[in-house]
Amino acid sequence: MNFRYSKRPEQGNLVLTDFNCASFENRLGTGDFYKVIWAKDNEVSLGIDGYSVALEKNQVLFCTPFNMIQVEPFLKGASSIIFDREFYCIRDHDHEVSCNGFLFLGSSAPAVVELTEKEIKSFELLFMFFEEEFETKDHIQGEMLRVLLKRLLIKSVRLLKKTIIDPTMEQSKVDIIRQFNLLVEANFREKHKVSEYAELLNKSPKTISNLFTKYNNKTPLQVINDRIILEAKKLLLLSEKSSKEIAFELGFNEASHFSKFFKNQAGVSPIHFKKNTLNIY
Repeated sequence: MNFRYSKRPEQGNLVLTDFNCASFENRLGTGDFYKVIWAKDNEVSLGIDGYSVALEKNQVLFCTPFNMIQVEPFLKGASSIIFDREFYCIRDHDHEVSCNGFLFLGSSAPAVVELTEKEIKSFELLFMFFEEEFETKDHIQGEMLRVLLKRLLIKSVRLLKKTIIDPTMEQSKVDIIRQFNLLVEANFREKHKVSEYAELLNKSPKTISNLFTKYNNKTPLQVINDRIILEAKKLLLLSEKSSKEIAFELGFNEASHFSKFFKNQAGVSPIHFKKNTLNIY
């Protein structure tokens, strides 16, 4: 299965695929895509940013254009909706679906939701509607596909909200968390302290920490550190840069400070991480 809506550049691209083809890249072509990947029939293994990820059956993964996806040829068991910014810009339409910085987290670790039996039937029906609409070639096809995409995103946001420690958390407070996540994504190379982000949000560090206590099991400092360490691992695995170069790129004044930070977060030194991980692959 591989359906594609592709009009003039300003109207963008939307793809519905089960990945059962020789080349993920050849099917999509070049471009920056958001990816919603559903392990529909069985566990699915794929690569994300140089790591192997096992997506359990009926889990749904949400990746941004910054996440590098590697899919094996003729992958079985998955269904995916893939779209670019021209088709539907998450940032520009945030008032419609409220998923930027929540469902889609920049190049941070992608969000995952798990479907219940009721939700599985709902997703199956929605994907069926996508298939039907791809087969209807008329002047409103693009708009109908956007309506279905918005429905998928809104439904997914609602599912993800159920995973929050306090599911009754007010939307205004969830929005502060979303803004914090987006600010971390934009500034983690220069800003490493919670107080720096609190200042950008005109909130106190204590207020931010209290919100995260109700939101998930991570502290705001863990969110910052996780983003830094994720980028460090990607650079170690996917670039030829030295640990010293990576340290300065990530805002550390001394390479020794970066090495100490990396070992505290990852349990091994940057050199050992790169050597051991590359040996696995």
